[in-house]
Amino acid sequence: MPFITTHGATAGAVARQLLQIEAIRINHQKPFTWSSGWKSPVYCDNRLALSYPDIRRSIKEALVGCVRHYFPEAACIAGVATAGVPQGALVADALHLPYVYVRPKPKDHGMGNLIEGKITRGQRVVLVEDLVSTGGSSLKAAEALRDAGFSVVGMVAIFTYGFPEAERAFAAARVPLVVLSDFDTLLEEAVAMQYVSADDLIYIKSWRLDPAHWS
Repeated sequence: MPFITTHGATAGAVARQLLQIEAIRINHQKPFTWSSGWKSPVYCDNRLALSYPDIRRSIKEALVGCVRHYFPEAACIAGVATAGVPQGALVADALHLPYVYVRPKPKDHGMGNLIEGKITRGQRVVLVEDLVSTGGSSLKAAEALRDAGFSVVGMVAIFTYGFPEAERAFAAARVPLVVLSDFDTLLEEAVAMQYVSADDLIYIKSWRLDPAHWS
């Protein structure tokens, strides 16, 4: 399969749920500012889904389905800090698999752990992430697991912006990624739900072509 795959059966439903609870917001007239400094017409905070039991369960079940379908050989689940930590724990519990999580950097005290949980060298692991933009932080976690001796078989995530550089990065790292929903599906659902007009789409889509210079 391609290195980035959208789980088609869930894409529209997940996009609708995230729009309904405003976990994803769209505002091209007053763009959001990312931590990178980029201006964006879209802001995604999937942590909000944890506060809605029905949606939390729906996303958990969809992520579990992705692991079972695409990575049946998984023997461990790893959450990517911070937002992937609770989602990963939910998935690991549902699959009755061991669980670890990967910090963005080692602790500066105690054991100085970068990976929290039992490390079993050679164990096949699937990472759980909530959001993929360029893929940098997600793939850094995959690299940390490989350095610790895990066999990284893939990653599942709730949403991706679909940047071409992410596709290249996952291919170069040889980490297959399966996402529940993506940017194109989000815009389709946003038009259907009248969050944006069809006339706004061209302008909003232009952001993804050059997000660093869009305004």
